[in-house]
Amino acid sequence: MDLVIVESPAKARTLEGYLGSGYRVEASVGHVRDLPKSGLGVDVESGFEPEYVTIDGKGPVLKKLRTAAKEAESVLLATDPDREGEAIAYHIAEVLGASKKGAAERFRRITFNEITKTAVLAALETPGELDRNRIEAQQARRILDRLVGYKLSPLLWKKISPGLSAGRVQSVAVRLLVERERERRAFHSASFWDLRAQLVAEGREFRADLTALDDVPVATGRDFDERTGELKKGRQVALLDEDAANELRDALVDETFRVRSLEEKKSKRSPYAPFTTATLQQEANRKLNLGARETMRIAQGLYEDGLITYMRTDSVQLSEDAISAIRTRVDARYGAEYLSPEPRRFQTKSKSAQEAHEAIRPAGTEMPTAKELGLSSKRAALYDLIWKRTIATQMADVRQRHLTALIEAGAALFRATGKVIEFAGFFRAYVEGSDDPTAALEDQEVVLPALEEGQELDCKELEALHHETKPPARFTDATLVKELEADGIGRPSTYASIISTILDREYAERKNKQLIPTFVAFAVTALLEQHFPDLVDTGFTADMEGSLDEIARGRQDWRTYLGDFYSGDDGFEARVLDREGAIDPREASTVTLRDLSPRIRIGRYGPFLELIRDENRMTAPLPEGVPPADLAEAAAIEILERRAEGPDQLGVDPETGEPIYLMTGRFGPYVQRGEMVEGGDKPKRASIPEKVPYDDMTLEIALKLLAMPAELGTHPADGKPVKVGIGRYGPYVVHEGDYRSLTETDDPLTVTIDRALELLAMPKRRGRRAAAKPVREVGKHPDDDQPIGLYNGRYGPYVKHGKVNASLPKGIEPEDVTVPIALELLQKRIERDAAKKGKKRTTTKKKTAKKTTAKKTPKKAASKTTRATSTAEKPSAKKSSGAEKTSKK
Repeated sequence: MDLVIVESPAKARTLEGYLGSGYRVEASVGHVRDLPKSGLGVDVESGFEPEYVTIDGKGPVLKKLRTAAKEAESVLLATDPDREGEAIAYHIAEVLGASKKGAAERFRRITFNEITKTAVLAALETPGELDRNRIEAQQARRILDRLVGYKLSPLLWKKISPGLSAGRVQSVAVRLLVERERERRAFHSASFWDLRAQLVAEGREFRADLTALDDVPVATGRDFDERTGELKKGRQVALLDEDAANELRDALVDETFRVRSLEEKKSKRSPYAPFTTATLQQEANRKLNLGARETMRIAQGLYEDGLITYMRTDSVQLSEDAISAIRTRVDARYGAEYLSPEPRRFQTKSKSAQEAHEAIRPAGTEMPTAKELGLSSKRAALYDLIWKRTIATQMADVRQRHLTALIEAGAALFRATGKVIEFAGFFRAYVEGSDDPTAALEDQEVVLPALEEGQELDCKELEALHHETKPPARFTDATLVKELEADGIGRPSTYASIISTILDREYAERKNKQLIPTFVAFAVTALLEQHFPDLVDTGFTADMEGSLDEIARGRQDWRTYLGDFYSGDDGFEARVLDREGAIDPREASTVTLRDLSPRIRIGRYGPFLELIRDENRMTAPLPEGVPPADLAEAAAIEILERRAEGPDQLGVDPETGEPIYLMTGRFGPYVQRGEMVEGGDKPKRASIPEKVPYDDMTLEIALKLLAMPAELGTHPADGKPVKVGIGRYGPYVVHEGDYRSLTETDDPLTVTIDRALELLAMPKRRGRRAAAKPVREVGKHPDDDQPIGLYNGRYGPYVKHGKVNASLPKGIEPEDVTVPIALELLQKRIERDAAKKGKKRTTTKKKTAKKTTAKKTPKKAASKTTRATSTAEKPSAKKSSGAEKTSKK
């Protein structure tokens, strides 16, 4: 019996359905070895020899693979057909003893681009050897990333803030986000006006826009300088303000609108190339609102189920069998007239493309639809996207007719444009950016009525329109992947992980699909730009990717390449040592923004504002979620002045006699009962709802907020209390642990028991506000027969048993988790926690001993010290009571 080893259990199950009793299929569950998490893990002095260790949780998997390999006649390594898959196959072979004398002959490599029975059986007929060049290219990339991260990350900890990290590709991507945010901050909006006429011909209405005045073109958005908001030099255009536009409109009321000229053109549009990894991620983000990581997760599942070809590819080529199958399907579904006259064959323009792969398409030769396969939800949507794009490649061109009419009225000239689709061609199957091709066809057409030169038209309406130029759009997952691909940065297997890393390490946050860089990203990027400019240069990074491609082709030695980069007087290691002493931590942790007098400092607890005024240092925590491009001077000064003035006292709590303060912190405005006293309990605090303006806060509202969660009444079903409160994710109502979020129209201060009961009766919404529910149950724990759950958390997937959580390490996908893997991860988490507790107890004893021998501080003096301490870097401490105290401190 032969042993076939793949990466995932899902892929293994698919192969088992194709292979007979002479094969046993097992899964490695991703990578089995990697560089150690701590330490460099690379012997630089010995030719950059990597020191691989077994990945946490892979012990049971390797034990099973070793047993199966001993019983097998031969071992067939069937991992994915790219560098990553080649590396996984290599490490599996090494762990199973392929390097031992006489053992190598038992280990063979098989690859297939699609998991269909035909492709798999064909691969079994032609087994080959491991590709040493591709293995070395992947190994060089891994070592290169470790060398850069291992040397740069500690530097960032010392100079900016603990816990930061830098990566070879990640840092370039972050710089792209930061540069775009800088452009948005430097942008000056320009205002201009024009006219729009609603005209009528032969009883049909159509629209025409002002294009020229006295034969001088009217200004449009492209005529303005983004940095100044002024017209670009040399532009000869007519710029209308509001008064001029209204005056012109009034003057044209009595003028005759007449067709001056008509121009008709015909055009053709050919279908897009089939999907690569990058274009699939871009289109899935635009059409389906899927992030890059989620797109690849779904695509991975479709591939492993044998439904699509391999999804990590930069090739747009299609096999001849695929082209034939697509054309057959087009003929049957749409008719012969919708077939392209000749088969279309696409060529990849990228020099680094791996032409051994195909583009992403439905697997096999049947080309079934998502409905025919019985797919649902996001799997169906993504497959349907791939199916439509693939089918469109062999369809006829779209034929269009364009009509432009120039219409004069006095000194003004208007333009009306129309477009008619004479033959839909591939639009019948696929329109980029649209989910529904049929509906999109209607949207594509703008039909003008029959017009003739010299024809007089009726003007039904004439309006003056105001326009403002818009700043450059922030990157989305789609546009960032497109930019990375265009710059030659990263490869198909890395785009999703680049974006995930940026988000996970909080260099950016995603809001309404936009990737917004944080102030920490600004500080890190500025340091790298000043001291290591090549590491954030797109050209330099693209050249590095090109060198890795050369290693994969066998044209460059990987050890020589790493030595040239890292070693020697001009090498990376020497440059880091040289620059470390030249970097001032205070300067590195300071962000200076255009048109902003306060500076932003990166503190231990996050970014805060700093301003020197009259020789006094003013500081205040910067509220979370403020985009760097949107932080206005007036808002920053207001935050600082409020902090300097100290908390506003709204009054006194009638029950406790304690003062009630109105304050602002890192997470926004809040109210507080009492003062912070060293050694005492933390004062009660409550966030202020967004709907309540800061200046409208009263003692009455503050007391209501501080009383939350407050009882609204009792539930008629059991007489138990129903309460309203404000939590981490906003206002809510709760009954016996059953929570419901308030809607945007609900006010937590005025919500009634009836409304609360109505909300509680509604089904609980899915999402982060709902109680955490397992994605699936992995199995039962052998110790107590209680379930082990697999969850999706804020920082990634994890397994949970009882109160013990354990994150999934790199190389283990959620769908691959089994009971043995979960047990090992949970046990290691328990051991780590126990070790930390032991270390903490030892540290506490030492501190206690020191405290006992130290001279005691008088209680009164300690209280004064506490109140005078600046807390701009501490969200939990009391505010500074003014610039005078800050100066004295």
